[in-house]
Amino acid sequence: MSTTGLFLMLFLLVHLTANITGLFGAESFNRVCRFMSTNPIILVMVPVLAAGFVLHILYALLLSLSNLKARGGKNYAVSNKGPATSWASTNMFVLGCLILGGLALHLLHFWAQMQLREFSGGVSAPPYELLVYTFSKLHIVIIYFVWIIALWFHLTHGFWSAFQSLGAIRTKRLKGWQTAAYIYATAVATGFASIPLYFYLFIR
Repeated sequence: MSTTGLFLMLFLLVHLTANITGLFGAESFNRVCRFMSTNPIILVMVPVLAAGFVLHILYALLLSLSNLKARGGKNYAVSNKGPATSWASTNMFVLGCLILGGLALHLLHFWAQMQLREFSGGVSAPPYELLVYTFSKLHIVIIYFVWIIALWFHLTHGFWSAFQSLGAIRTKRLKGWQTAAYIYATAVATGFASIPLYFYLFIR
C-alpha cells in the first residue's frame, strides 16, 4: 500500500508538471502532449501506472474489508484522537472512491480523446483546444474542484503514513512529517486547481 502510494504521489508531480504547461499557451502544451504520445519510455509507463493504480485500489479495498471484519462490521466504540488521527485518516477509503471517480472522468475527458484514439489507430483531439473546451463548462470545473479537495485530504494523511509504514518516521518527528504532508498536498492541489480555474475565468 505504501509503495504504490509513493509511486502514485511521484506520478502526481510529473503529471502536474506536464499539465501546468497549459497555462503558458497552446504551443507549450501541445509540444508536451506530442512528447508524451511519442516517447517510448512514456508509452511503457502507461501500463505500469495503470497497474500501480489497480494495486493501490485493491490494497485499500482489502485493508478496509479486513478492518471491518476485525470490528465485526461495526464502527469503533471509542474514537481515537491521538496525534496520528485526523478526519482524513478515518475516511481514506471514501476519499479514495471520490478520487477514483474523478480519475475516471479525467481519463474520459482527456486520455480517451487523445492517447486512446492514437492507440486505436485514430487521430488525437487537439490537446490545447480540448483543454479549453473541457474547462469552459462550470459544472465540469466544480466537479474537478471536488476531486481536487478529496485528493488534498487523501494526501495530507497518505503522504506521511506511507513513509511511516516503511519505517522511515520516528514518533518524535511525526509532526514534521505531517507538516511536510500538508505542504506537499497543498502544492499539488493548488497546482491542479489553477488549471481549470484559469481556463474557465480567462480563456473560455
